Amino acid sequence: MNKHSMKKLLSLVLCAVLIAAMALSFTGCSDDKETEAPTTGTFTDGQTLGEGGTEFTLTVTDAEGKAATATIRTNKTTVGDALVELGLVAGDTSTGSLYVKTVNGMTYDYEKDGKYWAFYIDGEYAMTGIDSTDIVAGSLYELKAE
Repeated sequence: MNKHSMKKLLSLVLCAVLIAAMALSFTGCSDDKETEAPTTGTFTDGQTLGEGGTEFTLTVTDAEGKAATATIRTNKTTVGDALVELGLVAGDTSTGSLYVKTVNGMTYDYEKDGKYWAFYIDGEYAMTGIDSTDIVAGSLYELKAE
């Protein structure tokens, strides 16, 4: 083999190794995470759930307009953490925050069925995500299928 052919072969091998390394690094860096869908984390109207020193009210309204309200007691600091701990919400965290897909055992995914879970704080559409909203004792948090 001449010197030129050897360099060409070495370049091809090096490129193949780099491509394989890049492909492996991208597959290992996937942030697709989904919280598990609740299996027993459902409530009926009027229940009190959880334990802790902070209490708030949660209302869940499904796509047909049927609502259920529960009192939530927790020691967590955010609404999302409290509801995930109780198994009442689940979803996708691949974007760094929780995109809620399942609430109180009901799943809506905008990409699949054109509905999503809207988050409200004291009757106003929330400007923060469920997992970045600090709990304020006595507040009303709502998740509505829209």
